[in-house]
Amino acid sequence: MLKRINEYLQLKKFTREEFLPNLQYTLKWLLVATVVGILAGSASALFLISLKWATDYRESNIWIIALLPLGGFVIGWVYHRFGESVVKGNNQLLEEFYNPLKVIPLRMAPLVLFGTVMTHLFGGSAGREGTAVQMGGAIADQFTKWFKLDKEGRKILITMGVAAGFASVFGTPLAGAVFALEWLIIGRIRYESILPAFLSAYVADYACAGLWGVPHTHYDIPLVPGLDLLNVIWIIPAGICFGLAGRLFAKATHFWSVLFSKKIKYPPLRPVVGGVLVALLVYFTGTTKYIGLGIPTIVDAFSENLPWYDFLAKIGMTSLTLGAGFKGGEVTPLFYTGATLGNALGGIIPLPVALLAGMGFVGVFAGATNTPLACTLMGIELFGAASGVYVGLACVLAYLFSGHAGIYNSQIIGSPKHHRHINNKGKKIGKLE
Repeated sequence: MLKRINEYLQLKKFTREEFLPNLQYTLKWLLVATVVGILAGSASALFLISLKWATDYRESNIWIIALLPLGGFVIGWVYHRFGESVVKGNNQLLEEFYNPLKVIPLRMAPLVLFGTVMTHLFGGSAGREGTAVQMGGAIADQFTKWFKLDKEGRKILITMGVAAGFASVFGTPLAGAVFALEWLIIGRIRYESILPAFLSAYVADYACAGLWGVPHTHYDIPLVPGLDLLNVIWIIPAGICFGLAGRLFAKATHFWSVLFSKKIKYPPLRPVVGGVLVALLVYFTGTTKYIGLGIPTIVDAFSENLPWYDFLAKIGMTSLTLGAGFKGGEVTPLFYTGATLGNALGGIIPLPVALLAGMGFVGVFAGATNTPLACTLMGIELFGAASGVYVGLACVLAYLFSGHAGIYNSQIIGSPKHHRHINNKGKKIGKLE
């Protein structure tokens, strides 16, 4: 009898102190995730449609690339005049997460949408992740006051916006959710935000692809060899190369950004000079394969033999474009860099070219963003579970060998990649290297 009474009291305590609060928590964040996810997913749909129009128009009217310096001035002037409070982009989301001070201005969303579409229309080399993440983060943060959230609640809200933007723009809800949890602090995952992040990622992906019917690019790895010791060993040099490529990408982008900032004091002129350089490079190389998103080349990397230097050309063109002040993300150019590098390694490493391209696709991304788990999940979502071990090891190795560098200067190290770097804990990437 006493045993049953004790069990009843324990069940009552669990219901009162854990079950009901957790149910309330779930319903609350489901409501918020639905609102944030639909808005962020719809914004991504509009962005992807606009981006496709800009890309198609540019490829049908190559002459417009000659106007890239003019487009750069317009972007630079608009941000100089109206976007001083949001010019930091993704790094601003990180800084507000670490030290919440004020709600991110909603103008971040339309400004980065405008700047990115203009960049692609006139022939800059950039991606789309940064734009979607900034739109998602800015939209989500507007509800801080509406939902009467404290600082911890606001951190969850920003995380949800990032997850929603990333998931909807690539069609990878698992990777989007984990990316939002993983990118904030290197070596740490914020489990207190895990449910809201997953909810918003799935809602946003559904809103973009399901409600608006915006398609995503599909990639195929037709042959994944069985795992044996030799194949696992071959993953190691590939992963190291992907990590070094991610590091080179980050360093090159920071180099151009610092150079333009030092040499050209008036911000709107920086993309003008950068635009001249990019336009001249396109003219003298006689190809547009290294500008824009580069999706056709990424797809070709899984099945065709490409020039070995494609990954270097993309790093150079993208780092110059973004470093000069044009807008857009880095992730799709990182996909391009990784896929073409994997394609080049196919002549050296005895693994299927498509598999190496897929490993590089997510591996270079992992090294440059310090998000190996999110990139592993992205590889599984895009290429199938059969490639999971290959892409997983490639991502972890790339993460390790990229060092404490990355495309996000404001990232803070929560857990160093190696015990010899333990004194770097808590430092920002931009101040470390």
